[in-house]
Amino acid sequence: MMRGSHKGLAAAALLGLGLCWAPAGAQTPAAQAGPVSHAVTIDYESGLILACDRCEEPIPPASMSKLMTLVLVAEALERGDITEDTLVTVSERAWRHGAVSAGSHMFLGLGSQVRVGDLVRGAIIVSANDACVALAEAVAGSEAAFVQRMNDRASELGLTTARFRNVTGLDEEGHQISPLDLARLAAIMIREHPEMYAVYAERSFTFNDRTQENRNPLLGAFEGADGVKTGHTDASGYGLIGSAVVNGQRRIIVFNGARTMAERRERAVNLIRSAFFDYQVREIYAAGEVIGEAQVWLGSRRTAQLVSATPIYAAANQSVFSNLTASIVYEGPVPAPIAADQVIAHLVIEGPGFETVRYPLTAQEPVNRANPFSRALSGIGIAFGGS
Repeated sequence: MMRGSHKGLAAAALLGLGLCWAPAGAQTPAAQAGPVSHAVTIDYESGLILACDRCEEPIPPASMSKLMTLVLVAEALERGDITEDTLVTVSERAWRHGAVSAGSHMFLGLGSQVRVGDLVRGAIIVSANDACVALAEAVAGSEAAFVQRMNDRASELGLTTARFRNVTGLDEEGHQISPLDLARLAAIMIREHPEMYAVYAERSFTFNDRTQENRNPLLGAFEGADGVKTGHTDASGYGLIGSAVVNGQRRIIVFNGARTMAERRERAVNLIRSAFFDYQVREIYAAGEVIGEAQVWLGSRRTAQLVSATPIYAAANQSVFSNLTASIVYEGPVPAPIAADQVIAHLVIEGPGFETVRYPLTAQEPVNRANPFSRALSGIGIAFGGS
């Protein structure tokens, strides 16, 4: 038996659909505009990258790395290690990150006792460095121990570019993470810790009769914006993790390198608008949905129904959806036996100007080998010119 490439049309009309999973380093018009040195836009539900400008290169993240600090605090709250009413005594180390420093802070008094709930709001809404250190000490005993937990957890979450050296994001050699990993971390916060994520939308925070405003320029400037985190240091420039929901779809943007707060605001609004109005994202097949079939050789059935273990999404610029096609491709007929989780084909989505994307397809159900009599008949058919 000779086997070659078998290509069958899976979706003769992906009319109005397109796919763009941008490779590392791909540059799009939206990402190139202005002085932003690194940027990424992702779709929250699918995780697809809509735009990428050096988005996998590590950057000094400034206060955007506080998102990792707060993920660990959220996990500690959910485990019951601390509660929002736990009182934390402000250490000298935490205090020195406060009013006696040049960084963002919530004016914690040396030796004072502060509720975890207030520290969380200070860390999220006003990016308080003193609050972050106090929370780290409450959870892990010291900032150094907490930082080790940050790095361990980042590794567990698959954030391969993350290397944390402190809990505040202040410039320190080796403190880095890529915009893409920051976007993925934001998705984790949104998905797994919705109660804490809701705090990111609060516009101001009052503590000890001092009110400070949330610096996120998207809040109030773009309808549907509800987070996430600003950042600024000399090494990073002005940056932002932003997120919004429009018509039930959420997008996440991350960038750094803006030269001023005004420039950060302009870039944030432009990128989040582009995320929604320049791109479409659609689910074209649900997880487990039968997409097509593959011919089987010497099996108990002549065909195997093909499914994907995960949803298959298509995402692209609005103008190119109608230019893409989808096909089922496999080497066949596929010899039996076939396991239910065995990849035996791919759904290939391609079109002009786009790199081909391949989604693995598995058999919906196992296919056993045919009984000896059936195999013998198949052999006789081939010997006499059958197929």
